[in-house]
Amino acid sequence: MSLNDLAIDVPHAAAGAAAAELRAALGDRVLLPGDDGFDAARTPWNVAVAQRPFAVALPRSAGDVVDVERAATLSGLRVAPQSTGHAAAALGDTDLSHTVLVSLRGLRGVEVDAAARTARVLGGSLWNDVIEAAAPHGLAALHGSAGDVSVAGYALSGGLSFYARAHGLAVNAVRAVEVVTADGSLVRATADENADLFWALRGGSGAFGVVVALEIDLLPIADVFSGMLLWDASRAADVAHAWAEWSASAPETATTALRIMNFPPLPQLPPFLSGRSVVVIDGAIEETDAAASALLAPLRALEPELDTFARIPAAALVAVHMDPPEPTPSATWHAMLGGLPADAVDAFVASAHAPGLFVQELRHVGGAASRRPEHGGAVAALAGDYLLHSIAMVPAPEAAPAATAAVRQGVAALAPWHIDAVALTFLDAPGADRAVAFGDAWARLRQLKLDYDPANLFAAARPV
Repeated sequence: MSLNDLAIDVPHAAAGAAAAELRAALGDRVLLPGDDGFDAARTPWNVAVAQRPFAVALPRSAGDVVDVERAATLSGLRVAPQSTGHAAAALGDTDLSHTVLVSLRGLRGVEVDAAARTARVLGGSLWNDVIEAAAPHGLAALHGSAGDVSVAGYALSGGLSFYARAHGLAVNAVRAVEVVTADGSLVRATADENADLFWALRGGSGAFGVVVALEIDLLPIADVFSGMLLWDASRAADVAHAWAEWSASAPETATTALRIMNFPPLPQLPPFLSGRSVVVIDGAIEETDAAASALLAPLRALEPELDTFARIPAAALVAVHMDPPEPTPSATWHAMLGGLPADAVDAFVASAHAPGLFVQELRHVGGAASRRPEHGGAVAALAGDYLLHSIAMVPAPEAAPAATAAVRQGVAALAPWHIDAVALTFLDAPGADRAVAFGDAWARLRQLKLDYDPANLFAAARPV
């Protein structure tokens, strides 16, 4: 027998030892490759992304998260927090082969304090959980356009809602964060307690720990004037120019979006959408019915074939944008625009018909969303007047390169109007310059990362 026959595969042996240590420490709270349920647990909401972590942990309490983090550290592994995986594509630059994916899907729950207009939200909770808990009290939240997005990931990365122009970004509604830090400690961070960490989490979130709960402000809104206007895409140029002119002078009480959508001929789609291209304006207007109707008059004068704008319960606002309710394979890209002159509108309309694009979207920003509050965190405002967002579907893995190219081209079509800014909640693909999102805060954020996580334990979807 030769010495080569006796050689030990060191990486394989080390991996085996780490797996055994995780199993011994965590039992059924961890899944390893080959375990029943591992593949389902590692699959994110964006099913176009194939995540291949060393293991998946399934905590159901803050104590479980502490145990997971300590076990991973002792095993020489990194930790990647994930609530739903809507932004899983942003992890595409990260090697997860030595990382425990901490799936927070089992850590859900919401407690509403109606008198204080706040909610305590567990780290894996979805916006639907908050909406359902707040509605009986006549309260609403700064949620986004999809109810199955996690509260923590969305809110701590900025959060652009249909209330944003009037009330600012969702991150500024965060009052406290409970997080398990790199040393395995469960820490509460607020403006008065662990203030540096609180500042960093509001923007840095998953790069600084595993968020197990947060406290957010709620809005005293029981109902809102909201809906959509829809035309055939043959009207796209007229509608887009009208919306651009209208939105430029719209009050901050109006937060709206313009989309050109290209639907495939699928039987599960409503007949008025299946196989069609349409142009849609949707959003919310915090005015009386009369004032909102008067404001919409120039757009309604374009005679949409569908007009659903009316007063609705605040809890119904999350469905207005028609985001897909099921996990969807997709590729996206975005940019911030400093304005929307007529030639930019023309470029937007032309780009929407490029092969492979599913949605070409503009969201009106500005207003309170662009103003930084005095005690804001690393991210507190969003530069730019409009957000450009391109989406393509990825029906099979081999379609990913074409879909990625389509969304990059969709955003590049308006390159002359891009500004040096990005929105973290729309940054769900690798390759973007994250430093741009933080501006002057980037240097301080990087230093705090070294202070709180010197060994770079945390593999975040949006690393700092």
